Amino acid sequence: MSKTGIHVGVGGWTFEPWRDNFYPKGLAHARELAYASRHLSAIEINGTYYSGFKPEHFRKWAAETPEGFVFSMKATRFATNRKLLATAGDSIKRFIDSGPTEMGARLGPIVWQFMPTKKFEAEDFEAFLALLPAKEGSHVLRHVMDVRHASFVTPEYQALAKKYGVSTVFTDSDKYPSFEEPDGPVAYARLMMAQADEPTGYAPKALDEWGKRAKGWAAKRDTFVYFINGAKEKAPAAAGALLERLGWTPAPD
Repeated sequence: MSKTGIHVGVGGWTFEPWRDNFYPKGLAHARELAYASRHLSAIEINGTYYSGFKPEHFRKWAAETPEGFVFSMKATRFATNRKLLATAGDSIKRFIDSGPTEMGARLGPIVWQFMPTKKFEAEDFEAFLALLPAKEGSHVLRHVMDVRHASFVTPEYQALAKKYGVSTVFTDSDKYPSFEEPDGPVAYARLMMAQADEPTGYAPKALDEWGKRAKGWAAKRDTFVYFINGAKEKAPAAAGALLERLGWTPAPD
């Protein structure tokens, strides 16, 4: 946990437009995670949504980052991109067994992202939630639902999320629906409205407001704020500007 109780970061660490601006000119690509993890306090891993990884990958990533840094992680799409979520048990097990808990204390929430076309069907979604393990070995797992269809914005879905102890993504996107505030045991915000003409992606006044909101969320629970998409080239600047407002300072390189 960061000193502020809030983790702020971006999605992934390999992105060509970040080279020679966020990343110093000439920085070896192999050093990008080490650098990013000392200038941000969290990263959301996207590659795990698309492909399988092995325990040695998770151990390597964790070893490259400083104490207190946290990875959130997208779970496999093979569990969430299906007609019947109740049949996802094998995919969920394979993902958990692939070794994300090898990250130890650096493993943050696991994000289960659903297609924008996936509608809320209470019985099937509850069957999916029942498949999610609360622990892997001695490691407590924290699950976050990234639901993207308006049918989920209902008290019936909120009741199921509360029953199974999962959180729900909050977003400022105009493409995806969101509850007015983060819902669940952790606050998890994915901010998608960065503008290319703003040096820090979001205007200073907007970042001031996000800082206040994040502090309010963190008074009650662990809080994660990621700058995702929009003008993605501005994401590290936005995250850094928010961290500065929260009184966080980069770790030594």
